[in-house]
Amino acid sequence: MKPGNYNRKLKPQKLTRENFSAFGDVIEVSDQSAPLLINEGHSLRYDDLADIDVVEASGRPLINIFRSTPKPLPLILRTMERHPLSSQTFIPLGDQPYLVVVARAGEFDINAIEVFLAGNRQGVNYHRGTWHHYSLALNKICDFLVIDRGGEGENCDEITLEYALEIVLEGVDNE
Repeated sequence: MKPGNYNRKLKPQKLTRENFSAFGDVIEVSDQSAPLLINEGHSLRYDDLADIDVVEASGRPLINIFRSTPKPLPLILRTMERHPLSSQTFIPLGDQPYLVVVARAGEFDINAIEVFLAGNRQGVNYHRGTWHHYSLALNKICDFLVIDRGGEGENCDEITLEYALEIVLEGVDNE
């Protein structure tokens, strides 16, 4: 396939709790979360921001750091993955936005892929079985705190897309 000749081009949309709810949870401090005042009044605690699901088949939570390097432009997608036994959470540790690429759980449909632009203060928690691309740093190498499942059983299904997809960043504020 020649560069720039892709069957489908996708433009990211802003990530919100509402438009991402079919795929998982958006983890962020917002006016929708009522904080608790703790630590002698020096901290606000925002509770229960995501439904972490890792205990299937005697699984246990893993806390990881993924260091993601931006893909070269034009940004071309060729693979997707899902975790059939658990959710998977990504929380950015830097000051950069990143891309979230998803499709609903179930039988994979390349025509149902959606792309979101996540801010540096937004994490995502993919529901069990949600198809997603691996973390996509945009401007520079970025670290993500990842909550994942450890334990027995195969928990990552990867597929190669039937055709490559291009993410169009022109006109998208990714700074």
